[in-house]
Amino acid sequence: MTDSANDLPDDIARLKAIILAEREEKARLANQNERLLHMLRQLRRNHFGRKSERLSEEQLNLGLEDLETAIASGEAAAESASATLKASRIRERRVNRGHLPAHLPRQEVIIEPPSKTCPCCGGDLHAIGEDRSERLDKIPAKYRVIVTRRPKYACRSCEKTGSDSIAGIVQAVAPARLVEGGLPTEALVADVVVSKYAWHLPLYRQSQMMATEGIEIDRSTLAHWVGFAAFELRPVYERLIALLKRSGKLFADETRCPVLEPGRGKTKTGYLWAIARDDRPWGGTDPPAVAYMYAPGRGAEHAIRHLAGFSGTLQVDAYVAYKQLADPKRLGCRATITVRTQRQSG
Repeated sequence: MTDSANDLPDDIARLKAIILAEREEKARLANQNERLLHMLRQLRRNHFGRKSERLSEEQLNLGLEDLETAIASGEAAAESASATLKASRIRERRVNRGHLPAHLPRQEVIIEPPSKTCPCCGGDLHAIGEDRSERLDKIPAKYRVIVTRRPKYACRSCEKTGSDSIAGIVQAVAPARLVEGGLPTEALVADVVVSKYAWHLPLYRQSQMMATEGIEIDRSTLAHWVGFAAFELRPVYERLIALLKRSGKLFADETRCPVLEPGRGKTKTGYLWAIARDDRPWGGTDPPAVAYMYAPGRGAEHAIRHLAGFSGTLQVDAYVAYKQLADPKRLGCRATITVRTQRQSG
């Protein structure tokens, strides 16, 4: 955009181009403002409106992502049309982008000038410094095939004397596999499990992503791998719960979660019960930890079963089921639990 009338060109075609560009910029800003006002109304309704009208955090995040993407697209168009604006934005990004973690591997790319001779006198140039910049890159995940070869060796002497040839054969023992006779390595199974449970990527979608690489693996096969991984990880999970129950104090809470009901094609309400420990604010040396246990309900019998063997202080909300944990008649002589309630937020 121009600052004064003196900056305007005399050429009519250029003036028309400037006017059209400014009109497009005004339209873009108006559209952006409308999006911002829409998001502001949504945020106000989510904060002050009735509970039934409030948006979930996921819905808000999706709306914000759409808005921020539209704003960035407009900024890219503005930078493309104005070299001055582009230069100023570059300076802002260099100042505000922060530093990349030191543990990431670095690959240096040195860009040399076309010639190292002086354009004035033809003498040799020597280095006096350099400009250094860092950008974050990613190497996309690549599938590969691990070929395991176990050569067989036989004794020539046994062969000549007619001895049992099987006894004279030597071969290394095959390494153990998570899925014996199956295709996956342990690293691939770990990636499938983390993608499913940490990043909420369903197995059918992972199967589709593999198909784009020419790897045809059915969803049921992936589920089979996850089941084997769950079996091997269960001792770690049980050990975590045992270590938590040895603590002097724990936090506990439960939350609803939808669960598929086989045969009906619908969901029912289940509950995830959590027990957690974090003594860092009180100078504790035990590492923080949390374990989740599923139950079809939230009755006191589930809390008693999940906390069996724990003796100490239990910090919970005012839910009545936890109060029964402090009753020695219900727990017997194996545990003594002091229930300390806290006010529920919200």
